[in-house]
Formats: sequence, structure tokens, C-alpha cells
Amino acid sequence: MCECVVYYCNRENYRNSTALSVQTVRAAAQPAVETRQSIDATMIHRTTTQYEFVALTDAGRVRSNNEDAVGVNDTNGLAILADGMGGYNAGEVASSMAVVYLDTHLSRLLQELGNDVTPTELRIALEMCINGANRNILEAALTTSEHMGMGTTLVMGLFRSDRLLLAHVGDSRCYRLRDGALQQLTRDHSWLQEQIDAGLITPQQAQASDHGNLVTRALGVETSLDIEINEFPLEPEDLYILCSDGLTDMIGDDDLAALAKAPTSLEDKAQRMIQLANAMGGRDNISVVLVQVAGQKQKNIKPGLMSRLLRSH
Repeated sequence: MCECVVYYCNRENYRNSTALSVQTVRAAAQPAVETRQSIDATMIHRTTTQYEFVALTDAGRVRSNNEDAVGVNDTNGLAILADGMGGYNAGEVASSMAVVYLDTHLSRLLQELGNDVTPTELRIALEMCINGANRNILEAALTTSEHMGMGTTLVMGLFRSDRLLLAHVGDSRCYRLRDGALQQLTRDHSWLQEQIDAGLITPQQAQASDHGNLVTRALGVETSLDIEINEFPLEPEDLYILCSDGLTDMIGDDDLAALAKAPTSLEDKAQRMIQLANAMGGRDNISVVLVQVAGQKQKNIKPGLMSRLLRSH
């Protein structure tokens, strides 16, 4: 079972607010990165005392342009990945806008909220900024003809102390490797996932389907956005993998787990993931953001013979 806290709240206090301010966040909480769009396997690598971040994106073997965007902000513990919608115009613009907007505005809010910020305030700040990015992309799509119809998926993590706030919209995913076991933490917002949930097709049939790119939620498509935000406890040595469907459509969970568990650097893990996806066809843009939690787990060591003898006297 997945350890997860799902947030539910009354959003009426800030759903329509465009003011991204500390006052708005704290009022709504009352009861009732370095960022860049990367092309051609560009890497971002940042390390703090608590986390190590590596972000890597590649155009793949088929597409000439890269509609994915990745960003990390080690100061504020942000990892962001956006996949511009395939088949939409200017998907690369939408994904880049999402990453830049979220890094800029959420980082500012986090700094203004300070160290005494509550979990509720963090969640509200995250949701407000994602809604702001959605409005920003939608406005650009409606007012600029060459951007009409653009959109983007989103998966992002806010790493704070011993907790992860994980937000996602669409079919970009987050996995966690813990104690050698790989677990998918997000659930795709896609037509195929809805078919699986309804019992109409199996996961194996979904893997072979031609409708894998039909998402049911995306930024920049509608004024109202349904964002999924979950909270997870962090443990030392955890490895989190944020990725676009260009990775998971090409390689299965077993191969992904093997690459994640390889005794090599975080940069090398990211590069091997991209390389394998390309070797399997590279039909889409491929992006990964890896976040390694620092520290070592305490090992449960069984007491030796001498200690057992001492306790017996």
C-alpha cells in the first residue's frame, strides 16, 4: 500500500483569485529553480544537504523538436516536468510557460511565507500557482493565433523537510524507489486509465493501445482545472522519478526499476533511462527528473551472541 495523504478543502476562498500573495494564501488556509526548457539531452544537476536533483530531456529519435520542459530549484526544493501536448500547436511554448511560471511564482511565495509555513498553506500556494499557470497558458492560446490549442501536462514535487507535496495533471508520472521496490505514485489522467478503472481493458491491453496520448486533464485547455495533489513522507535513500510518457511508453516498470537500482551516479541513471527509451524507438520526447533524498537508513542489526549472553545475566 502507498503511504499517501490526499488533501481536500474548500477552494472557494481562492479558486478565482489571480493575486498570488502571502495574504491570499494565509487567508485561504483558514479553516472552513533554476529553470530552463531543454533540448537535445540537456542536463540540470543540483545538490543540497538534503536532496540531489538531476533533470534531463531529449527530443527522441522521431521528433525534430522537443515539447518537454524540465526545471529544478534546489533552494526551494522544486522539481518540475511538463510535456507539451502532442498534436497541439506550440506545445513547447505551453510546457516552457508552465515550468517558468511555477518556478518564478511559487519560489517567491515560498520565500515570503518563510519557515513557519503550515502544510495547508503550502498546499494552497502550490494549487494557486498551478491554477495561475493554467490561466496564463490559456490566455496565450486564446490571444495568439499560432498558439491556439496548445496545452501541457504537469508533474511536480515540492520537497520540504521530511514531506513531499506531489502535484500532477495529465499522464506525466512520478515513481518512488524505496528499499529496492519501485512504486508508481501518480495515476494517469487519461482515457486509457479510465478504461482500465472501468474494467473495460487490462493494463497489458492499454500498453499496446494506439490511444495512449489521449489525456483527460491538461493545463491551458479550460478555465477550470482539476489538480491532484498528494502528500508523501520522505525517507533517507528514497529516489523519486518524474517522467514524461516518452519514457514510460518505451520502457516497462521492470526495466525502469533496474535502471533506478543500478549502483551508479544520479546523472548516469538519468542518461541510461533516456538511452534505453531511445534504443526502444524513441517515438516521443523523453524527459526525467530524478530526486535523491540524502542520508542513510538505520540497519536493523540482530544482537550477537555476546549481547544475548549479557542480557541473560
